[in-house]
Amino acid sequence: MAPRILRANDRTPAPWKNGGGITTEVLAHPQGAGTDDFAWRISVADVASSGPFSAFEGVDRIITVVEGPGMALTVDGTEHVVDTRYAPFAFSGDATTDCRLLDGPIVDFNVMVRRTEAKADVSVERRSTVLSPAPGTRVLAIVLDGSATLDRESVRLGRLDAVLLHDDEDPADIVVDGVLAIVALTDIR
Repeated sequence: MAPRILRANDRTPAPWKNGGGITTEVLAHPQGAGTDDFAWRISVADVASSGPFSAFEGVDRIITVVEGPGMALTVDGTEHVVDTRYAPFAFSGDATTDCRLLDGPIVDFNVMVRRTEAKADVSVERRSTVLSPAPGTRVLAIVLDGSATLDRESVRLGRLDAVLLHDDEDPADIVVDGVLAIVALTDIR
């Protein structure tokens, strides 16, 4: 199987579950799953104003600021300042969560996994790396800033373009000229 290329310009924005903003889905599993029945979901959101986050029972979330000054997330009464770009922050989707933008709009990268079905790990690379999914794992790499080139396919990835590799594929070298988020997704069912 060849790596699957997911272009940013092929995505369609949609309203948040709570109607408070706009999200653009990068990929969800199973394919075609909605916000109530995904095993895992990866998206990018434009956040223009402060307000509550949608509750996602049984879901673990990892959020990463991509653009803007950041936000303060109050998760079950405890405030966490998330103001460093490209620093993943994990929290429970079950928690009552409120967002206060620090100084204007932001763009964030979101990974959500239903904890009975999958687990996720998000890391950030600023240099070339090898994408090599472990057995039972998929790896999604998304360009958060700049660009990247998938060597064996000679495919150039622009900002917010992504590539998905399954564990039955050969490792792929990716040359990074910017910032790349790497999401390792493991099914646990």
